[in-house]
Amino acid sequence: MALQTSAEAPLPVGEVSRLIGGWIDRLGAVWVEGQITQLSRRPGAGVVFLTLRDPSHDISVSVTCFRQVFDRIADVVTEGARVVVLAKPEWYAPRGQLSLRATEIRPVGIGELLVRLEQLKKSLAAEGLFALDRKKPLPFLPQLIGLVCGRASAAERDVLENARRRWPAVRFEVRNTAVQGVHAVNQVVQAVQELDALDEVDVIVVARGGGSVEDLLPFSDEQLIRAVAACRTPVVSAIGHEPDSPLLDLVADLRASTPTDAAKKVVPDVGEELDRVQQLRDRALRTVRGLLEREERGLAHALGRPAMERPHRLVDEREAEVDALVGRSRRVLGHLLDRAESEISHTLARVVSLSPAATLERGYAVLQRPDGHVVRSPEEAGAPGEELRARVSEGEFVVRVAE
Repeated sequence: MALQTSAEAPLPVGEVSRLIGGWIDRLGAVWVEGQITQLSRRPGAGVVFLTLRDPSHDISVSVTCFRQVFDRIADVVTEGARVVVLAKPEWYAPRGQLSLRATEIRPVGIGELLVRLEQLKKSLAAEGLFALDRKKPLPFLPQLIGLVCGRASAAERDVLENARRRWPAVRFEVRNTAVQGVHAVNQVVQAVQELDALDEVDVIVVARGGGSVEDLLPFSDEQLIRAVAACRTPVVSAIGHEPDSPLLDLVADLRASTPTDAAKKVVPDVGEELDRVQQLRDRALRTVRGLLEREERGLAHALGRPAMERPHRLVDEREAEVDALVGRSRRVLGHLLDRAESEISHTLARVVSLSPAATLERGYAVLQRPDGHVVRSPEEAGAPGEELRARVSEGEFVVRVAE
């Protein structure tokens, strides 16, 4: 139950410490896993002091044990080792400190670590953190490369020297961190997040040389894996050598087998690019020349055609055809006119031969009554003394009917 206290009735520090100790004393023993960061074995002392740290979080707790407990694993456990401890929480009232009293310490074996890593790998894969569709492509020529590596390490030297040898103008933003031990995870995560926050950084390389499984454990830590998965900048993993495969290789956008390999994959080789540019220029020149030669051949072929050699030939041919057609038309029209003239002449001759005027020219006359009626018989001549008009070839005159 909560204590009833106030500013007027406070509890003494000793009473608070005693109460806390009494509550902690009621706690049972627990199994705790961590990494030994400090180990104190004073000669002649019957108690060994340890500090256990959570590699994924900046949390530590003090552990004490009797020397005989630690002597059982003293030959296989040193600072940096992972251990599992059976301990009971204890409260040291005079100083107000919490510690764990260990009754058994077990080193975490390589096999057990690998099993845990495999379980973590399956769990993260089920979340899709290793999916290929999440991989971001690397830029062709990064202007600024972020590099996370150990201070003055061979990995740093390999990346810088090989990258600058391939592309002398390349620039780096380097973050030196611990690459093994209890501080590695937090420092690497912080460095990656800092570089990812810089807009001018085009790609991030996390590099480290080879090492044992224990040495590479920070690069399989869940906190680091999730931090890399959340990066908007492409990340290249260059951890260890070919046999080494921490989980960082699976979440990174590109895996390089070594730091040297990372430098080769991140920046292009200036010599190769110059050769490629020259090849492209030669190819473009050959293509343009081929086009020009083909067009020249086509132009020569077009100019070699008769219509181009003698451009007026077609007009001359058409002019000759027109002249021939005009001559033919004139001949046909002339024949038609001649035939029409001949037909008119024959018709005129027949008309003339049949004309009354021709009969009159032969001495005949035509008698007509005053009303114009032609007299064809004596009975039609009328009464004696009646005048008739006589029409002859040269004119006409009046005659009178005799009795």
